[in-house]
Amino acid sequence: MAQEFVNGKIQPGKVVVFIKPTCPYCRRTQEILSQLPFKPGFLEFVDITANSDANEIQDYLQRLTGARTVPRVFFGKECIGGCSDLVTLQENGQLVTRLEQIGALQ
Repeated sequence: MAQEFVNGKIQPGKVVVFIKPTCPYCRRTQEILSQLPFKPGFLEFVDITANSDANEIQDYLQRLTGARTVPRVFFGKECIGGCSDLVTLQENGQLVTRLEQIGALQ
């Protein structure tokens, strides 16, 4: 169930972030990404606590990405990591370029 749920969310060209609303790193990630001009439907925040399989989802994210922690940020099918990885892309001026490459921005 968790594998199908996660794989169903991750799509080419779309940015998907698996979060827990109480996590400060998740909130920071949401703040950063919400400031960018995404095409409608190309940015999705998935609250895993709204799902009864939250632990299984995190277990699958660990198998898929090597880390169980949230946020887990996917640019298309590629996991770029978590909040610190996103901040690094932003600080290096690569965030917008990477998002343009997958066609997520207006």
